[in-house]
Amino acid sequence: MILTIVVFALVLGILVFAHELGHFFTARKFGVKAEEFGFGLPPRMFGWKKKNGKWKWFWGTTPTDKLESEDTILSLNWLPLGGFVQIKGEEGENTDPDSFAVQKAWKRAIILVAGVTMNVILAAVLLALTFMIGSPQSIDPAKIANYPDAHVQISRVFKDTPADKAGIKPGDVVLMIDGQSMVGSAAVQDYLKAKKDTEVTINIDRYGQKQEIKVTPTVDESIGYAAIGVGLSDVAVVKYPWYRAIYEGGKASVLLTGRIVKAFYFIIHDAILGKEVGVDFAGPVGIAVMTGQAARMGWSYILQFTALLSINLAIINILPLPALDGGRLLFIAIEKVRRRPVSKKVENIIHSIGFLILIGLMLFITGRDIFRFDTLVNKFF
Repeated sequence: MILTIVVFALVLGILVFAHELGHFFTARKFGVKAEEFGFGLPPRMFGWKKKNGKWKWFWGTTPTDKLESEDTILSLNWLPLGGFVQIKGEEGENTDPDSFAVQKAWKRAIILVAGVTMNVILAAVLLALTFMIGSPQSIDPAKIANYPDAHVQISRVFKDTPADKAGIKPGDVVLMIDGQSMVGSAAVQDYLKAKKDTEVTINIDRYGQKQEIKVTPTVDESIGYAAIGVGLSDVAVVKYPWYRAIYEGGKASVLLTGRIVKAFYFIIHDAILGKEVGVDFAGPVGIAVMTGQAARMGWSYILQFTALLSINLAIINILPLPALDGGRLLFIAIEKVRRRPVSKKVENIIHSIGFLILIGLMLFITGRDIFRFDTLVNKFF
């Protein structure tokens, strides 16, 4: 429980901190004042402000606009979840030269996009680290003999198949079938082909827990032979020298971003057409449970999982929805088309409504997660 909570707080903190750091650096680069950069979320514990050329610390929750700091206030806040940056003029109609509101549209757009960009960069760095320390990856079945630690992993479980009904999950590692060790996914497939309508016992490793699952292969008409309805991958720990790891990390980040964007497209496409969305969403509880699972599997899994979350955060944030960076970008685009900005009051109302809807959606997903992950919540918390 404690490990899960600590790792979850660290992961979420890193993601949010990197995002806000992107906004902070670009704002400063364009001469826009960042009034406060907070470590953690309010209420404020204490902070530092600059006055008469000297940095002084202060205690408490005095509003930023009454602190009269010559530079960005640095604060430490009570909730250890990421951080935030308060940019001058982002919420109001401040007309000072160092205000966000008076900057050219392209500058404001870059400041908004910088947070998303930092999340993608963070993912590339984390993936590079996984390649340096050794990362579980799919390997060429023909080269499986070159990897002593190679194993067969379930990459996908198809709905309403024998595997699905038996409780096999993606990520399960096949240890043995009927007491026999299996070298490579081809060996697993060949064995199951010969066991048509015959119950087999599969020993798996699920997040470090050994389990025994009984399942009966049946003929799959789409492929013409007996199977249990899973996708299989040959997986082994692959390690690169640092210079190759940096390249592979950047490459993997770009490829992963493309795949997630494609997945979001099909989710939105199916939702608009009224089709069943074949992807499950997880809220804070679900992500915390999965973080706990990754933590128990090792550092490389934590780094990969954090990279995946970072890219998801970037993509969600860039969607043109109120209260998100993408929603603010949409208002800048509208401003360019209308040749005059939307009333700040109207924009803030729309963002506030959007924020309330997002909070409501998060609460709904969290409630569903508590029921859906009931067993895992009890186990990992």
